[in-house]
Amino acid sequence: MKIFTTILIIIAIGLIAFNLTMLDYNKPFEGNSMVALIGVAASFCAVFILLIFKMSKKIEEKLKNQ
Repeated sequence: MKIFTTILIIIAIGLIAFNLTMLDYNKPFEGNSMVALIGVAASFCAVFILLIFKMSKKIEEKLKNQ
């Protein structure tokens, strides 16, 4: 499970980088730039959720070992 979540985090970071290249910084709220902004926001959310999941698994593992 640790490897799987790490792979998903790497994919989400890759999507952030890809969507940042698709942004038109002069008009960020028009056309494809809006789609790229939504993609960046969704990828950030995915990274944060996966990091919270990894932390909860570590806590669960520590409590189980006590």
